[in-house]
Amino acid sequence: MTEPAPARKRFPIARFFYRLAKKALRNWRERHQDPRNFAIHLIGIPLAVTGLVVLFILPWYWGVGGLVLGYLLQWIGHQWEGNDVGEWAAIKRLLGLPTVAISPRFAKSAPSNPEQSGQPE
Repeated sequence: MTEPAPARKRFPIARFFYRLAKKALRNWRERHQDPRNFAIHLIGIPLAVTGLVVLFILPWYWGVGGLVLGYLLQWIGHQWEGNDVGEWAAIKRLLGLPTVAISPRFAKSAPSNPEQSGQPE
């Protein structure tokens, strides 16, 4: 009989997607630290996704309304937080424009002493 594969060799694709999802969630939480922004995203994201689905089921204006309202709520949340909306930040990066991924008030500050940073000057 052959021995079963070690645990680390089982389900490599599932482990890859698990790590990817874990990293994405960590990055998302880092960009949504203001409690108001986080709360409004809990409403805005499902509303936008529902609007997308509704586009194919009900008259078009219900779907467009859901999408617009969902994104408007997310935009308001990012204004409170002080950073760019995710999709807009990606467009700005493609165009070479400056972006604010993490609000300056929540960004981790770099050490003031260059010797502590571990990077040469």
